[in-house]
Amino acid sequence: MKTLILNGWAASKAAWSLCGFAKDEDSRILTYIEQLDGEAEKALDEAGKAIVVGWSMGGSSALRLAMTRPGKIKGLVLVAATARMMEANNWSGMSERRLKAFEAGFKLTGGEGLFGTPEGRPNPYERDTDERLARGLAYLKETDLRLGLIDLLSSGKAKFPVWIFQSEKDGIVRPENAKFLAAVFPQAKVEMISGTEHALPVAIPERIDAAVRSIG
Repeated sequence: MKTLILNGWAASKAAWSLCGFAKDEDSRILTYIEQLDGEAEKALDEAGKAIVVGWSMGGSSALRLAMTRPGKIKGLVLVAATARMMEANNWSGMSERRLKAFEAGFKLTGGEGLFGTPEGRPNPYERDTDERLARGLAYLKETDLRLGLIDLLSSGKAKFPVWIFQSEKDGIVRPENAKFLAAVFPQAKVEMISGTEHALPVAIPERIDAAVRSIG
């Protein structure tokens, strides 16, 4: 079964290096820039049907595919995914202050040791140009998929299996996001993760791998 892997903001392919499914011949990893350029939609259309795995910003892209192409999704694995990144009225998200600290910390370190990367595991991030990073941050600030996902729930078209992985102490994607996604996808299996933060692909690769294999 084909697997489309949608990476997070500023993330590298190393983010998935511990996940067995990412090494399969039919797996493809798309960067956050490729997602912004519409490559996720093109890849899913070309695949015909695929398992879609999305982490962080890639989780937002995966949700967008679920809304626009539900019939093409074999299964959906959401890893620290959110319908809206920034905080709003009655929505637990990232504050502007936190976003600026997030950006500054990344530029200073290249993500090394940040966001709950376990010691001895690969850094899932990579340095990029300011222009490209700014494009991704603009998407994170502006995107709000909540109404579209509520429409998807009402349509009854989201019949595919869904897994939701969310850290209980993620400071980037707040844990409350998982509750919203679980309501949108009542068939979802939800795993709340303790002891780590945002870098779940390198923190719990075996659990994500098992979820993907259970669908395929």
